[in-house]
Amino acid sequence: MTVSRMIARPMLASMFVVGGVNALRNAPALAKKAGPVGDKLVPMIRKAAPSLPLPEDPVTQVRVNAVVQLGAAAALATGRAPRLSSAVLAASLVPTTLAGHRFWEAPDKDTRTQQQLHFFKNVSMLGGLIIAAGDTDGKPGVAWRARRVAKDARREARHLAQSARQEAKLAKAKVS
Repeated sequence: MTVSRMIARPMLASMFVVGGVNALRNAPALAKKAGPVGDKLVPMIRKAAPSLPLPEDPVTQVRVNAVVQLGAAAALATGRAPRLSSAVLAASLVPTTLAGHRFWEAPDKDTRTQQQLHFFKNVSMLGGLIIAAGDTDGKPGVAWRARRVAKDARREARHLAQSARQEAKLAKAKVS
């Protein structure tokens, strides 16, 4: 692991540790903001993954999201499954941002400005998480390996076809 990854991953994860702890401590207050977003997201998730158990209660939703963020942040910070943990954090950040920083609904200009700053801070963190989720740490990614397997298979198929043609020519020459 490079030094930049060793430093950057815990830095990126730190906000989710702080946010997760805050969400666990203040779940009832945050549930008021999360309720409308959860009401829209839960039916969509149930449609996509019907067997996934999802809580209906906004307080529980906030707590589950907080625990997911804490676990994924710990994994990212320690370098355990960094691509998966980054993807999980990215997925959990979307509803968190939509619930917590609805600047377009802010009652006054100062609140709107603050919420807009937090919203776009989260958008920038989402960008960093997307980059981290795609970071293969210098190793070939799945897409590259799939292309390589396909290329090797094509080369092997050409070789086998050429060998078969040569064998057919030899067999024909023996018969004639």
